[in-house]
Amino acid sequence: MSVSSFVKSAVRKILTLSFVGLLVTASWAQSATPQSPSPSTPPPLTPMPQAPAPQHNAAHLYSDQDYAKPQSPFPNVIAPYRSQSVPPPNLSNSARTDQLFRDGKMYLSINDAVAMALENNLDIVLQRYNLSIADTDLLRTKSGLLGLGVNQGVNQGTPGGQGGVSAGGTGSSSTGASGTGAGGTQIGVGGAGAGAGGLVGSTLGGGPPLPSYDPVLTGNIQGERAASPQTNVFFSGGEPTVVQNTNIYNFGYTQAFSTGTQASVTFDNSRITTNVPFDLVNPQISPSFRFQLTQHLLQGFGFDPNLRWIRIARNNRENGDVVFRQQIIATVSQIENIYWDLATAYEAMRVNERALQLALKTQSDDEEEIKIGTLAPITLVQAKSGVATANQNLLNSQTQLQLQQLYMKNAITRNMSDPILAEAPVIPTDTLQISEQQETRPVQDLIQEALQARPEIAQARISLTNAEISRKALKNALRPTLDVYAFYGASGLAGDQTSLLPPCDFSGAIPGENCLNPGTIPRSGYPNAFHDLFNSSGPDKGVGVNVNIVLRNRGAQSAQVRSELEYRQSQVGLQQIENQITIEVRQAQFSVQQGYAALQAALAARDYKKESLTAEQKKFSYGASTPTLVLQASSDLTTAESNVLNAAANYEKSKVQLDKSTAETLSKLGIDMAEAESGQVKHAPTVHGVVPANVEELTSPTPPYVPPQGPDTTPSQPSEQPQNATPPPSGQGQAGTQN
Repeated sequence: MSVSSFVKSAVRKILTLSFVGLLVTASWAQSATPQSPSPSTPPPLTPMPQAPAPQHNAAHLYSDQDYAKPQSPFPNVIAPYRSQSVPPPNLSNSARTDQLFRDGKMYLSINDAVAMALENNLDIVLQRYNLSIADTDLLRTKSGLLGLGVNQGVNQGTPGGQGGVSAGGTGSSSTGASGTGAGGTQIGVGGAGAGAGGLVGSTLGGGPPLPSYDPVLTGNIQGERAASPQTNVFFSGGEPTVVQNTNIYNFGYTQAFSTGTQASVTFDNSRITTNVPFDLVNPQISPSFRFQLTQHLLQGFGFDPNLRWIRIARNNRENGDVVFRQQIIATVSQIENIYWDLATAYEAMRVNERALQLALKTQSDDEEEIKIGTLAPITLVQAKSGVATANQNLLNSQTQLQLQQLYMKNAITRNMSDPILAEAPVIPTDTLQISEQQETRPVQDLIQEALQARPEIAQARISLTNAEISRKALKNALRPTLDVYAFYGASGLAGDQTSLLPPCDFSGAIPGENCLNPGTIPRSGYPNAFHDLFNSSGPDKGVGVNVNIVLRNRGAQSAQVRSELEYRQSQVGLQQIENQITIEVRQAQFSVQQGYAALQAALAARDYKKESLTAEQKKFSYGASTPTLVLQASSDLTTAESNVLNAAANYEKSKVQLDKSTAETLSKLGIDMAEAESGQVKHAPTVHGVVPANVEELTSPTPPYVPPQGPDTTPSQPSEQPQNATPPPSGQGQAGTQN
């Protein structure tokens, strides 16, 4: 082998090995996708620890399909080109629903209410879809396409739980965050927003244009027959019409890599037959190939600009986990509030039933006294007006109770198409333990917990990281385009010697002129031509540089400066969120303190009304009072006991808001996020500070009025509950008797 042949062979082998090594390295880097680094610029004004990322099992609990992974072409090569079907949503209620029914009524503890909501609440069901949608965005960006974005707001399509239903109660609590967009969500930080006169865009994801990271295989197979009339037969060998048959078989392969490298291989083949006699071979077989590598050296160089969309999509997927956690906190807090609203609605109805009894008894007494002439007739008109007002209040409380039952059933079920479920009353089997002491924690500790655990902080930090990714990419986009490329190729030729040229006749002719003896060119076919592609008989190789410089470069300057401004704006936004959380925690703690004070006042008022009723009964036993006054005192005690439960419910709702403000809802209730994602709760949550309610009173009508004992009867003992005294309010149980 000659030295030149050895050198050429070595060069070919080096190029081949380099190409293979580049493919392996770039493919590994592209699939590995290094995580986006944290911002290298100064941190936000008040640096806080990162919120803990949600932990997940290997399997995607929210879906049977991992939509972040493509369909594998092995062993089914057509799998990537077949559509995937998504199962329809499961709108049937979980099995836990049937377990709560007894005698046509739904007996519901607050722990069951929270567990039912985790399984069935539609706000949570909608949020689960966003997790899968984020997976599809991650898959999309791995191909080199820009992600479509994921809604990052909290759903609040569940009504109820925004305020208390009370009789003499104080305070209210609201939960949830409203949103706009598909599924009741809103566009997250860093996305496009509505602005005056049109849409306001963002530099998020901006940078050098990205090619497709999915390999592209192209092919072109074509057959053509062309007949061309000739005006000069000299060039056509005397043929008035040139007929040419052309068959083309061209193939290509292109792929880009996250290093800023592009590779392409083209393999072209043609087979041409013609009636022109001047061609040396006919048919003519002409294969050729070219392998070319192009590398960005300035704009588009490195992993940072080329992996930015994948990194942003991965951060958005993590943000989806954070938002899902925020959704669980908001929904669970709302369910707790709805539960206590339902309990106080029962109390409001019982109070109004007692008030109607008092109004009817007053009207009856007035009618008797008018008959004997001790009262003016106008007094009866006043008494009838009181009965009408009491009737109206009772009707309002009854419809409000039905509405609260509807709110509860809507919040903990997926649909109420079952008529039994739709008509079933909901009986709360838990009431509050009102004798517990107030838990006092330093406000600074609460603020620190909130700043570490609140999902909004984690969202803001993820948005800041995405802004940093775009910021680096737009810095790279300021550079001119400088690409270096190298290519290597070859071409071959084969075919049969044409039979249209005349054989050589040396009599009187110049030898070799316009003649070709048969067999002069060896007969060859496609294998010969293909072999010529790799024996350097027809090489095609070279290197080159492409330069593209945008003079003044104003567009790239504008995008780069805007990305800097948006990044700084995100830093300020993070500080603003921290300030808002600080104020929210303080307000929540103030509400807890005020609620506890209101509860103590209600307890003192209840004790006073209890003593007043005892005193009025003693006076009646000695003839110094009337049945109406005793009934009035009994009704006042019922109202006071109901106010205790209202105050206890509002106090509990203020603690719910404090737990939500510090993001302790999930840990205090023992909610497993994996079970919440799967919608299958195996370990029931535990709400502390509740005791069983007197369910019997909730399901029985208010006892009718019984006249008290007269002065000739034996008086009741002060320590005993009088016969006509108001029974403990419904749903209160132990809460109505504890100090």
